[in-house]
Amino acid sequence: MKINIITLGCSKNTVDSENIGGHLLAAGHQVYYDRDRNDSDIVVVNTCGFIGDAKEESVNTLLEQIEKKQHFNRRHAQDGRQCQLVAVGCLVERYRDELKPEMPEVDGWFGVHEWESAVAQLLAAGQQACDIDFASQRKVSTPKHFAYLKIAEGCNRACSYCAIPLIRGKHISRPIDELVSEAKSLVAQGVKELIVIAQDTTYYGLDLYGRRCLAELLERLAVESGAEWIRLHYTYPTSFPVEALDVIRRYDNICNYIDIPLQHINSQILKSMQRGIDREGTLNLLKMFREKLPQVSIRTTLIVGYPGESEKDFEELKEFVREARFDRMGCFAYSPEEGTPAEKLGDPVDEEEKMRRVGELMEIQEQISLENNQARVGKEFKVLVDRCEGDYFVARTEYDSPDVDDEVLIDSTCPLQIGEFYQVRITQAMENDLYGEVVQ
Repeated sequence: MKINIITLGCSKNTVDSENIGGHLLAAGHQVYYDRDRNDSDIVVVNTCGFIGDAKEESVNTLLEQIEKKQHFNRRHAQDGRQCQLVAVGCLVERYRDELKPEMPEVDGWFGVHEWESAVAQLLAAGQQACDIDFASQRKVSTPKHFAYLKIAEGCNRACSYCAIPLIRGKHISRPIDELVSEAKSLVAQGVKELIVIAQDTTYYGLDLYGRRCLAELLERLAVESGAEWIRLHYTYPTSFPVEALDVIRRYDNICNYIDIPLQHINSQILKSMQRGIDREGTLNLLKMFREKLPQVSIRTTLIVGYPGESEKDFEELKEFVREARFDRMGCFAYSPEEGTPAEKLGDPVDEEEKMRRVGELMEIQEQISLENNQARVGKEFKVLVDRCEGDYFVARTEYDSPDVDDEVLIDSTCPLQIGEFYQVRITQAMENDLYGEVVQ
């Protein structure tokens, strides 16, 4: 059968889809990751239920695929070929009972703890659970030179605005040996960059080994995996494992890059968010990052419009962004989520005001990004080429993660290979892009 998997949401969902795809491929089916396909026997939509916009996208995608399914079935009415549509993932986990009567055209509904049942149905083995080791097979959906390495599932944090623990459950670390084995397998398939992910990577090991083991894991990956770049995502500021910074500094194949969502700087807002850290702790953490890793690129995300955020609090956040000078930053408008502690606080900041604050904060960051990028003009960097687009090869430095960070554009007349490393001199800088030429 032709089976198409559409993935929405974060990179953790991407890995889940790749695990499903790998088992379907091993069973002899053709597996695709292409939202635009119209000729699949089965379509799997891996949904996201994190915030309002993500839920809306998931619902709209299901409606879109229902229409495609109906068109496919009409077109193949004579030959008996019929399309099945299956919904999996976070949105299903939270809202299955509400969605099923609204979308009877969907043939199967499976939450985040039912991957084995989903695969069993797709393999026509019924809906009962089956014994499947999801670490053993993956069909990578990213470009073959980089892949995500999911080191844990679930989250033990109690952030007031976040529904992830309600959806994904408690933090469950995967064994180090298992992760190293998977990393080696990915590298053997051509992966050159491993991106370490989880709901909270800094919590890694506490449940399994009784201690934080992120540093040990990073060192094992650096020494044993064969990856040329290892990148750390989704860290958490509270009880950050400082020893991981020493490992990053010690190994050249671990990128000088830390993704750490800070969410806010005002101590009262952080307390209400149940982040376990205040303004002083946040500032001290950033200072430590830059002392231990002078070349580090810090990426963060912030939330505006959280209940109780006054104009004064927002001005404090703006000043923080000016002073912190993050290398990369994203910003979200607060979205009240059912069942979270913050839901009880209401949603007192109206949407127009939230979007104004998002715009102002991102305008500050764009200027900082421009200045940071301009400082790179004339300097040389090792880059990894991701793709060719129009007149340019699109590449990244070690300071940039795929899909979310800046890119280096290189004239496509230069004979480069996608998935290879090159030394590039930066010739021009924009807010979100650099232009470079290969150093001969």
